[in-house]
Amino acid sequence: MNKNKITDLLIYIVSAELAGALSGIIAGGSFGTYYDTLIKPPLSPPGWLFPLVWAVLYALMGLSAYIIGVSQSSLVRPALTLYLAQLFLNLLWGPVFFGLRSFGGAVAAAAALLAVLICMLIIFSRINKCAVLINLPYALWSAFALYLSVGFFVLNS
Repeated sequence: MNKNKITDLLIYIVSAELAGALSGIIAGGSFGTYYDTLIKPPLSPPGWLFPLVWAVLYALMGLSAYIIGVSQSSLVRPALTLYLAQLFLNLLWGPVFFGLRSFGGAVAAAAALLAVLICMLIIFSRINKCAVLINLPYALWSAFALYLSVGFFVLNS
């Protein structure tokens, strides 16, 4: 891989990671304290696990977007538009759940995220199957996040 491609790859990955960091900054940063006070649905992971999982998932998102971005497909623009849309919805969840403490809003954000993510994966599949496979952990985690959001809504509203 030449130097320009490595730089481009790093830009995609760092951009995705920054979106995650921005979400945390906007949310206010009291995650652990607030999360510990909530009644948790079954299978809820410990609070310390979330930042670790998300760091890996954001890197995978950036990698997949890079794979799509450098492809020669005519679908690159709509694919990356969906990528940015899901990244934006992803960014919203933390501030809605932790900052606004809106369980209903978190459910809506998680559901919208999962819907846009599925659309993104469909269009990615028309460009590069590897980019879809890279995102499968993210899709599963997002579905799990929707389950948790609904659980928090039911148990804490």
